[in-house]
Amino acid sequence: MKVKLIALDLDGTTLNEHGVISSGNREALEAAARMGVDIVVATGRPRTALPADVFEIDAIRYVLTSNGARITDLRENKSVYENCMSSATAEAAVDLLKNYSYVIECFVDGTAYIEKAYYDKVKATRQSFRSVDYILNTRNPIDDIYEYILRNKNSIENINVNFDDISEKPAMREKLLTIPEATITSSFDHNLEIGGATTSKAQALRCLGEILGVKQQEMMAVGDSPNDIAMLKASGIPVAVGNAKPEVKAVAKYVAPSNREDGVADAVKKFVL
Repeated sequence: MKVKLIALDLDGTTLNEHGVISSGNREALEAAARMGVDIVVATGRPRTALPADVFEIDAIRYVLTSNGARITDLRENKSVYENCMSSATAEAAVDLLKNYSYVIECFVDGTAYIEKAYYDKVKATRQSFRSVDYILNTRNPIDDIYEYILRNKNSIENINVNFDDISEKPAMREKLLTIPEATITSSFDHNLEIGGATTSKAQALRCLGEILGVKQQEMMAVGDSPNDIAMLKASGIPVAVGNAKPEVKAVAKYVAPSNREDGVADAVKKFVL
């Protein structure tokens, strides 16, 4: 069946090792758009943390952010879909997480917030388990992250739990699974992400398909991390890039080259162009 929509994860998939969309990927996406194919970004990032490349490619009109908690129409500059966690889920997450000392972030209305003490530490030491510049450029420091979550409990898109020591991640995942009406996933080795009961890239993609009149079997999805699995399963052509996690490759019909080797462009040329 003809592909009418391409859904793309960003980090580790469409973005290369330098955090940009390569000219090869860009040219392939623009060629697909000229054929009438909808190009959609589907990412765990909130809207304000999207790289400039996304806004520079006219072919990209819709972005699914915070693991599908929100869909934004970039052309109209408005939200067309929202699926935040319930206030009870936010409260339960805070009750659990306050017993630990992990670095916590929350996404509200497309913006990422982080504890000021940690933000200031990263700024002063230039040390972190992930990109220092990414933290400083995309996170907004606040004095009390838990108080902020509770104050905005009706509009929490996502809560991120970050681990310096990833050996602690499996046990914490089991604890997070006890939070009522929550979805637990991960987009990179050092984190776990808490979303609403039905929040996922897959659910958001289904809703966008209804808006655009595109059937799921007419979609191609490309990803690399666990938070992409549901989206790949919900698409007609699920593609994993070469650097994807084994569990992601396991649900893919095709494994493209890595994000360093323009894997997205390879998949677009194979299945669309």
